[in-house]
Amino acid sequence: MSTKPGSTTGRTSNFRGPDVPSPEDMYKCVHCGFCLQACPTYLETGLEAESPRGRIALMKAVEEGRTEITEAIVGHWDKCLQCRACEVVCPSGVPYGRLMEATRANVESVFQRGFKQRKARNMGFNGVLPNTKRLNRIGGVLRFYQKSGLQTIARKTGAVRLAPGGKLEKYLPKLSDKFFITSGQLIRPEGEVRARVTLLGGCVMRLTHASTLEAVTRVLARNGVEVYVPESQGCCGALNAHSGERDSARDMARKNIDAFLEVETDAIIVASAGCGSTMKEYDELLASDLEYADKAAEVAERTKDIHEFLSDLGFEVPTGSLATKGVDLKVTYQDSCHLGHAQQITTPPRELLKAIPGLQFVEMEESLVCCGSAGTYSLIEQGMSTRLGNRKAGHIAASNADVVATANPGCVIQMEQALTRAGERAQVRYVIDLMDESYRLGDAAD
Repeated sequence: MSTKPGSTTGRTSNFRGPDVPSPEDMYKCVHCGFCLQACPTYLETGLEAESPRGRIALMKAVEEGRTEITEAIVGHWDKCLQCRACEVVCPSGVPYGRLMEATRANVESVFQRGFKQRKARNMGFNGVLPNTKRLNRIGGVLRFYQKSGLQTIARKTGAVRLAPGGKLEKYLPKLSDKFFITSGQLIRPEGEVRARVTLLGGCVMRLTHASTLEAVTRVLARNGVEVYVPESQGCCGALNAHSGERDSARDMARKNIDAFLEVETDAIIVASAGCGSTMKEYDELLASDLEYADKAAEVAERTKDIHEFLSDLGFEVPTGSLATKGVDLKVTYQDSCHLGHAQQITTPPRELLKAIPGLQFVEMEESLVCCGSAGTYSLIEQGMSTRLGNRKAGHIAASNADVVATANPGCVIQMEQALTRAGERAQVRYVIDLMDESYRLGDAAD
């Protein structure tokens, strides 16, 4: 029987340190089971410990002093995708995402991971992601590796397996020919200025899908929006926050808050679902920071997903048809978890797609079930990530769509790899790419 907060049974919590999950949050869970069929890892395994209520039960056991934080318990928490599908269906309003982030932060402060994992985490979360110049340099090296033919040689000869981290090389996404550099550029619309915004470049998306960020600026300008890209911005901190590295996540949040508040704009536009979700929760991340709490709340309030912003603003309907030889392009949509679940934005992306001429929109089964990308999850939990990617690829194939559209770089990379494994023909595109293409085709036809 669980001990409720405030009881007099001498409960001693085994959560320790500055970041601990709130007992008030965890005891909102009444173990009703509504979350089970929404949880991707439970759907795949059928195991109670791989469900939200199972993981919360483990939190309660640690909170009540019935167990220490053990390797087995950490394993179940690590398997969580943090897709937050459970939050949408929970009748008790359990803030599961907040609980899991705090739990993982506590794990990192009291639990000793293996040496290789500690080194990799420290290098990635503290050495690379917070440092834009270092990230650009590493990206440049990897792009040369891909473009020069070295990747092909390394894979054919098997040499890649001998390199440190070689087993992860197969997950390396294709790097953009030209990175999206945040240099303080200002993109002005040709006509009347309807709104002024700043744009997040982020980290991964700048390197892997730079052309989409360029498309974002064109689509916004087309709709009368002036776009400023602050030079001093950096990674939003989402990957760090989700992985329990909250101190570095806070530092990254402060950097972005300073960058985005240096000018007065109507909104901060984000084209990556995971980044948008985290920035909208900067107020929670920095709630105890006396200097930044109010500024964090302002940034959280101003942050808008690109689809959300265009839908609210009212967009120019594109006129260029995407049909080929008179046949409409059949497009389905995959809801990125941190857009559909965390931000509760599901209609605007579909609204934009349905406005494009020569496009036949079709829904696919389980569009809101996680594809298995989940930030660094695809690298750390490769088995489960692959299973979920294969599940998603099957649903895309069943929709008979030519294109699956989405709104997050991790989702694009994950689905491309899953579709390739399955031998499926469907392409993966961003919603904004399709909209930009329609605008340009319309201009060419005039």
